[in-house]
Amino acid sequence: MKYKQILITGKVQEVGFREFLIKESSIIGGLAGYAKNLKDGSIEVVASGADEKIKKLIERCKKGPFLASVKSVDVQDVEMDENYDSFVVRL
Repeated sequence: MKYKQILITGKVQEVGFREFLIKESSIIGGLAGYAKNLKDGSIEVVASGADEKIKKLIERCKKGPFLASVKSVDVQDVEMDENYDSFVVRL
């Protein structure tokens, strides 16, 4: 299945970013995938859904929650063997 991988850097951990993404994906609707903290301090988001909905999620990633300070948002297409039915936090 095709997904978009979104890598978010900056002050994005310990500011509620993953929970923010869960909420935003619910508001947008029709998205599935996950948000995960990476060891280097960034966040990886893998999402599937309609192109317009993914674009909305990417725009929200650029802003993040109130305490976040986003430095960069890099997006690329990825293939996944896993299928997600909803948007979740992955540890």
